Amino acid sequence: DTHADPFDCPDTVIVFHELFGEYGLPIRDGGASYLVLSHCPFCGFQFPASGRDAWFDALEAAGLDDVAFTELPEEFQTSAWRLT
Repeated sequence: DTHADPFDCPDTVIVFHELFGEYGLPIRDGGASYLVLSHCPFCGFQFPASGRDAWFDALEAAGLDDVAFTELPEEFQTSAWRLT
């Protein structure tokens, strides 16, 4: 509740990247990097497959693969792209 960005919170152990629908361990280097996880490191639960490749495929299919992220249509900046 104290941190708007989970990467600013030293107590955050696992992050969820909404755009790609993937979980990861944050890399504490001052940025928003994380190591993608396929399974929970605590219980072994298999996480859903990452949507990263599908997102890039959808951008390419829409002819947006050379557009800056901030200039993409809003649905490609959130998880809404998975619903279309």
